[in-house]
Amino acid sequence: MKFNKVLFPVDGSAVAEAILPFIEQIAGPLDMEITLLRVVPLTSLDVAGMAGDAGAGDPILKELDAQGYLEPLVQALRAKGIRAGARVRIGDPSIEIVAAAKQIEADLIAMTTHGRSGLGRLLFGSVAESVLRAAPIPVFLMRTTEAALESALVEKGKSA
Repeated sequence: MKFNKVLFPVDGSAVAEAILPFIEQIAGPLDMEITLLRVVPLTSLDVAGMAGDAGAGDPILKELDAQGYLEPLVQALRAKGIRAGARVRIGDPSIEIVAAAKQIEADLIAMTTHGRSGLGRLLFGSVAESVLRAAPIPVFLMRTTEAALESALVEKGKSA
């Protein structure tokens, strides 16, 4: 199977972006098109604000922030000769990731998982697990944590 279009969801964290170097290495040679996706979750305050007047602009401001976050990532990919674009969706992250993949006709979803288990997984759920279960296309998951990223940065600093 050839992967032409890859959806790459990011949440603004270093953990979510950890897969980006891997995607960069394969996207160029395989002529993949990368679509970065940032999902802005709606909080109960956002919903209440939309029902009345208080805070009605908050979701729009969050969407603009998300677009501002994605733009430099897209430009960095394009500077490396990779076809890239960005999308912002508002709603439940796992539902919106699957919907965006269908909308852009992606062949693959590539994302990281925070690797939570036990109580952390029970309390916070797992977007990656929900996407894996619901996606009609292959999902490439890379597990990483903040501690693993910090350790990799320390090692990289030692070798430089």
